[in-house]
Amino acid sequence: MELRTASSPKDVKFYTTGRLREEFLISDLFKGGEIKLVYSHIDRIITGSAVPLEKGLELTAGDELRADYFLFRREMGVINIGGSGLINIDGKEYALGFKDGIYIGMGSKKIIFSSVDKANPAKFYFNSTPAHKGYPTLLIKPEGEPSEGTVIIKGENKVELGCLEESNHRVICKYILPGQVESCQLVMGMTALKPGSVWNTMPTHTHDRRMEVYLYFEMPEDAFVMHYMGEPSETRHIVMRNEEAVISPSWSIHSGSGSRAYTFIWGMCGENQEFTDMDAVENKDIR
Repeated sequence: MELRTASSPKDVKFYTTGRLREEFLISDLFKGGEIKLVYSHIDRIITGSAVPLEKGLELTAGDELRADYFLFRREMGVINIGGSGLINIDGKEYALGFKDGIYIGMGSKKIIFSSVDKANPAKFYFNSTPAHKGYPTLLIKPEGEPSEGTVIIKGENKVELGCLEESNHRVICKYILPGQVESCQLVMGMTALKPGSVWNTMPTHTHDRRMEVYLYFEMPEDAFVMHYMGEPSETRHIVMRNEEAVISPSWSIHSGSGSRAYTFIWGMCGENQEFTDMDAVENKDIR
């Protein structure tokens, strides 16, 4: 498990490109046959991935967590961005197709990731946060019919926003949030830009009460996103390639513009779970 410490905005304004990438960029996430974990001191979030091939991959706590098992004092949300996969949680198996998700509550002990076809492996992406209570494990799907143990994203949690004239026409799917899938502090979802749109989270904002992690994907090899971060008056950028993630501290803006349309997964944790709790930044005030 890789460890990342917190950074002060007073220091970040002096970082070089290389230092920015070292502190905030998470690359090489999806390696076949491996689990990768990055532990951030910023609200103690863990960003991770699992790409099982011939055999299943079991998630363990490791020495870093000083816990009996990974979710001993944690919860997690998982979204599959690859081929069909299976997650076995304490003996119960869940099938996740492309863009299906699952919330796994605190106290779940044995978690094994598997792929249905090693030639087209699942790519499980997850965020894990500290927890104080166990909530039910639930499968989450953007499409389909609801069933016991499965939530279908719809209504106000699946919304179309923006417009092509402002280059930000997009669909937001909220996977984990109060009223749909309960958690202690994790909020998680996915935003897909429509063809011809390139801007996300613009006009931008900060939310001093929680941090955020973005995973950008569904981009060809030669495409990129300019991810903007920093204080509104001291912005910086990180060039993001396909299937790379970026850590955003609570004091930082988090928006981006791409060389073409793309999709990103957002995960938040911190003081509260109010999706609308944000401090808007007017375009005229960005520097």
